[in-house]
Amino acid sequence: MSLWDRIETALSEARKRTIGALLDSLAAQKQRRNETAFSIALIALSAKMAKADGVVTDDEIGAFRDFFQFPEEEADKVRMVYRLAQQDVAGFDEYLSRIARIFEDAPAVLEDVLDCLFHVAVADGIAHPRELELLDRAAEAFGVKGAAYRRLKAAHLGLADDDPYLILGVDHGASAAEIKAAYRALVREHHPDALLARGVPHDLIRIGEGRMAAINTAYERILAESA
Repeated sequence: MSLWDRIETALSEARKRTIGALLDSLAAQKQRRNETAFSIALIALSAKMAKADGVVTDDEIGAFRDFFQFPEEEADKVRMVYRLAQQDVAGFDEYLSRIARIFEDAPAVLEDVLDCLFHVAVADGIAHPRELELLDRAAEAFGVKGAAYRRLKAAHLGLADDDPYLILGVDHGASAAEIKAAYRALVREHHPDALLARGVPHDLIRIGEGRMAAINTAYERILAESA
């Protein structure tokens, strides 16, 4: 059964209840390595983020197409998840809590979801203050903080003058060996194979490219400073 067939099955269940109730069901099943759960969580959260921002149009679907290449014949399923989430009386923070429960034992997956939300938020080329506020709330609910959140911001908003040591999550007094070990660990964590193993749909594995670019840039800056 394909991803889209599984989403159709989930939608049939959601029509009897709500997307929020479906997320609760996924949380109870602990389907953390399930690309269906990941996809539904991402689409539903993006719908809630758009509604909270006060902009609710079909155009938001285009944001998914910037990084999630779903077939045209499956577009109706994406729209259905999106609209069911928008119609649900539960708010953005309630959805954050539900999704945090689904992946509570897989923090790296929550970072992947947040990375996707950044893609959606900046798809129009502008980081709106309201959207950044919602992303901050999502990061807090997901427990994505410190170096992990800095990497996401650097990937989408630019490294600017951010401290490269903080991007890699190492102290300024770290040895060359410690810095290299931290760098290699991050490369392994954000490798496409690692994302697939976490349940990220194949069409979305390139979300790690921005994080890897930020990691590589930070590492190169540290090496240049030490030369």
